[in-house]
Amino acid sequence: MRVKKQRRHRKIVRFYTACYGLRQPYKVLCDVNFVHHLVVNRITPADKALSNILGAPVMLFTTKCTISELKKQDLMHVPSHSQALEAAESLITARCDHERAMSADDCIMDIIGQNNPEHFFVATQHADLREKILKIPGVPAIYALRTALFLESPSAAQREFVKTSEEQRLHMTDLEYKMLTKGTNNMSTSHQEKDRSDEDGFGDQNLEVQAVAKKHTARKGLGVKDKVQFKRKKAKGPNPLSCKKKKTLKNPDLHSAQERKDGDATLRSRKKRNRSRKSKRPVEADG
Repeated sequence: MRVKKQRRHRKIVRFYTACYGLRQPYKVLCDVNFVHHLVVNRITPADKALSNILGAPVMLFTTKCTISELKKQDLMHVPSHSQALEAAESLITARCDHERAMSADDCIMDIIGQNNPEHFFVATQHADLREKILKIPGVPAIYALRTALFLESPSAAQREFVKTSEEQRLHMTDLEYKMLTKGTNNMSTSHQEKDRSDEDGFGDQNLEVQAVAKKHTARKGLGVKDKVQFKRKKAKGPNPLSCKKKKTLKNPDLHSAQERKDGDATLRSRKKRNRSRKSKRPVEADG
């Protein structure tokens, strides 16, 4: 049962926030009888109990007229009324410009007005006041039964107001129609000027240049190239793992001297071979 109640309250709060623009922290305007009921049934702290219903932090308000009415009831020397007066004085007082004190119900109706500009939740125990409140668009009502608090579901008048307002948003107003006709006239004049430029011979060229420029910018933005570019295969070097490492020479001077000696020996051996070949040739006989 508690889960169903929370779900129903969450749905009601979502309706008022979406359709009438009520925002957190929610403002709750408390009536005389509601404050007295909270004190008698010991529903404390009141802000925590109301925040549990609405699912968000709340700010509790009252009016000067409500406090003056509680003061009149406190003259009866009833302890519950004095406690209710203390609780009401601890709340935030909403501004009401009444020189003479009015009844609490009339004061609340005057503050709410025709469209509830301050976005108040009204907490009251009067059934007649709740009926009046629910006829006004965008005013949720809260009441209490013993130790439980309840949120009234939106009335048929409030739902009908939401439907009519949505239909009005879908249709075009007179001001919007005038602006639309003015815009269409401006567009027609601009088209006529373009047609005249086309007759002069410069319009087509400008359009072609603009089309090409748009095409290039679109391709650049998308990363598309005009021509297909193939990657050329480049000659790669040998595998470094398959190559032998170069030998480092400890004494490069000795190695160079040894190479010179080997070079001289090869030259001498070649000279000896040439001499031996010449000596071995047969001597031609004279005559």
